Amino acid sequence: MGGFFGATSKHDCLADVFFGTDFHSHLGTKRGGMAAYDKEIGLQREIHNIENSPFRTKFEHVFEDMQGTSAIGCISDSDPQPLIIHSKLGTFALCTIGVINNADTLIQQYLSGSSGHFNAMTGGIVNSTELVAALIGQKSTFCEGIRFAQEVIDGTCSILILKNNGHLIAARDRVGRLPVLVGKSEEGYCVSFESFAATKLGYEMVRELGPAEIVEITSEGISQLAAPGEELRICAFLWSYYGYPTSTYEGINVESMRCRNGEIMAENDAILQNAEELDSVCGVPDSGIPHAIGYANKSHTPFARPFIKYTPTWSRSFMSSKQAERAKVAKMKLIPVHELIQDKNLLFVDDSIVRGTQLKETVDFLYDNGAKSVHMRSACPPIMYGCKYLNFSRNTNDMDLIARRVIMELEGEEGFKYLEEYSDGTTERGKNLRKAICDKFKFASLEFQTLEGIIKAIGIEPCKLCTYCWSGKE
Repeated sequence: MGGFFGATSKHDCLADVFFGTDFHSHLGTKRGGMAAYDKEIGLQREIHNIENSPFRTKFEHVFEDMQGTSAIGCISDSDPQPLIIHSKLGTFALCTIGVINNADTLIQQYLSGSSGHFNAMTGGIVNSTELVAALIGQKSTFCEGIRFAQEVIDGTCSILILKNNGHLIAARDRVGRLPVLVGKSEEGYCVSFESFAATKLGYEMVRELGPAEIVEITSEGISQLAAPGEELRICAFLWSYYGYPTSTYEGINVESMRCRNGEIMAENDAILQNAEELDSVCGVPDSGIPHAIGYANKSHTPFARPFIKYTPTWSRSFMSSKQAERAKVAKMKLIPVHELIQDKNLLFVDDSIVRGTQLKETVDFLYDNGAKSVHMRSACPPIMYGCKYLNFSRNTNDMDLIARRVIMELEGEEGFKYLEEYSDGTTERGKNLRKAICDKFKFASLEFQTLEGIIKAIGIEPCKLCTYCWSGKE
């Protein structure tokens, strides 16, 4: 995944972009970068690996190395960026968010139709942001180039450009799967993926770009280069999992949605009567906590934290590329509160159940520490499809997904014809899926939020939401 933040101001804005970018650290773990424009110096850039250190620790000396009245920054889970590009459109810095599924085809088309070239990374891979720059450069203006890139890219691509005159150009992806917001202060304007990053820095949100909308921003104002399209398909998983709790997308706050979501799940369980005599309701991981709070409030069951994560030194359990090492760190982080576990009937609400690897380890940890029973609830429907639009919860193989693997065990490939039935907990296949996962992970019971329930919790028209990972419908 990834996130970006940019600002243009009457005075130096490097501090705003430093903190604004750092506020997107939950969206990526591989690379962090900043670029700035100063009238005397021109464009400057700095990129660091942030796999084992937070963004702010790698960029703490940036104020000595860079300066500028306009700047952009990004957190990336893929290629290094922002890049500084010299083209017929001028020199500019560029960062992108999303994924390009047809990158190989676009690269070959570009190379066969021009005498240009790409700077290859390890393994001959082309930086996807450089590819976007090449697509933009095929047209005579930035607006035409961005429109062209939006049309030919299969996937998702939001774009933030810093021109060599200090102007910013921001473009939301073609169907608005990801948010792009603009804020205003007395000094100028900012562009942000996360709304709270802007408001925390003193900007007032003035607009959320529509799908495919393109704007140019100076310290004095905003001008629209291309009007928004009519089709909106914002990612529903933003609210369920990876959006930050204090952010708001399309007018819907993440934390509030998660609490509503938990309430709806509790209402469903009250009808099913499949989790009685609970001692407490708990959330896992941190993004599951508001879902759990909503569940607890609605069910009148105490909310509790039977274990605490030790995060001062291990803030990320996925910092290693090796699964065994990630699992070891995840286990070491969990510190039990025995009084809240021993002989207790616990219900956990997880933000999602994707592969199930760490979830099994957590449940084993609870039983090892004396839990009487562990019920599990997923705050979203079963994930049946690896996302092909974003590279955050992306899987190279659908069989990485626990729901798919269990269906294969139950019915073989024939079962994949009935994914909708397996998602529905009221059908025979749906009940079999839940029982099989319960047996595998030693859950006392398991239920998933329904697709209708999560859409109700978000409160946006279903036709404006992307629910592909759950429904397979684009």
